[in-house]
Amino acid sequence: MKSSLYKQLSAVGLSLALGVFSSTSVAADEPPAINIKRLSMEMALKAAEGAIHECRAKGIQIGVTVMDRSGNPQVVLRDVLAPDLTLTISRMKAYTAVSFTSATSALGDRGDGALGRVPGLFFGAGGVPIEAGGQVYGSIGVSGAPSGKTDEECARAGAKVVESELELM
Repeated sequence: MKSSLYKQLSAVGLSLALGVFSSTSVAADEPPAINIKRLSMEMALKAAEGAIHECRAKGIQIGVTVMDRSGNPQVVLRDVLAPDLTLTISRMKAYTAVSFTSATSALGDRGDGALGRVPGLFFGAGGVPIEAGGQVYGSIGVSGAPSGKTDEECARAGAKVVESELELM
């Protein structure tokens, strides 16, 4: 009986060892470090200003937040007559866009479930990721226009200003 149990345990041990060995060889194929591209402060500011200029051309004053790819605010601007609340909402839009790597207008259905009750997320139009060359650099959120659709048009304009430059890198 001991001999049978010993054989079973030995077989299990061999299987575990082979599993560890095979997972170790997969991990060995991974690079030891990962390079992450980030927006410079100047590029983040350029995106925010691009959104403000787009909305001003429409006669609208807004609040805008540009987030880095980790979801931290990098640039926050509020036009002179934009209400303070625009800063909170633009931040939520930018955070949601970078967290889901998607325009917030495309996420409306997700807000109907449990995610809709998570503080800090916003599932309406006005936030877009900043992407170039297959990489996400951050996001931009806009608040203050009469509709989320217009907020998103301004956010896209701001993102477009820097995405064309990032594509050249």
